[in-house]
Amino acid sequence: MDDPLEIFNTAADRHTEMINQMKGVPEKFAHSTVAGVTQERQVEGLSARYCALSLVGEPIMYLEISMFLDELQKRRISTLLVTNLYMSVDAATKGSSKAIDRPLFGDFWERFIDSLTALKEKQQQTVYRLTVVKGSATSKLTVQNVSWHSNVKVFSEALSLKSEGEYEGLCEHAHSCSVLSKTRKFKVNVLLYTWLVTASVSSFGVYLESSFFLGFKRRFSLMVQVASGRPFNSEDYMALTPSWAIYGAEESRYYPNQSWYRKK
Repeated sequence: MDDPLEIFNTAADRHTEMINQMKGVPEKFAHSTVAGVTQERQVEGLSARYCALSLVGEPIMYLEISMFLDELQKRRISTLLVTNLYMSVDAATKGSSKAIDRPLFGDFWERFIDSLTALKEKQQQTVYRLTVVKGSATSKLTVQNVSWHSNVKVFSEALSLKSEGEYEGLCEHAHSCSVLSKTRKFKVNVLLYTWLVTASVSSFGVYLESSFFLGFKRRFSLMVQVASGRPFNSEDYMALTPSWAIYGAEESRYYPNQSWYRKK
């Protein structure tokens, strides 16, 4: 089994090598409106700040995962661990779910409902990620089934009506065809609190996902709170939504500091 420190050191070296490859890229390409790589961003990129443990199998099956996470925490690297123990909502009915997922268990629908119930009882923020597909998802998919952002907004607004206003589209990112719908409790005195407490929002990562990295001080205070036997809920770490990310905002494509180039 690979040593967790060796894994970290190798990953850090690879990260540095990748960023250094951008040294020769000019800050702005000649005769073009496309921006290159500024020296400031180059230096900033050398220091890893976020680590996503996902897309390569089940991370918690690595027996030394706790030690590896400790190494990341020591270096104040915010970590997103994506386990395969998540809730996949692929269909709205038992029949369509059977056709799409081809489940192994006969009581698949009962398991699905039980899982939804368990998540509902959680006091922390939980997320159902839905992929909006045009047409039937049971047939062979092509590029014609890819939804535009306008399609996703229509779907989100239909969900809001169906829930009689319990859920509402509060955040959007048009470039990623994404809408974040949340419950009314995240709308406090007209203000929206759809983001999570962050250490800094000055460096924009991957659209709205940058909001999912908790600020270190706040995160550790919650860890101490849990260790002492006092649970916490979603209100304890929610943060105000920036104006540019609010649903319907004209600048809902990029973080304001970023340039948007449209190929003609």
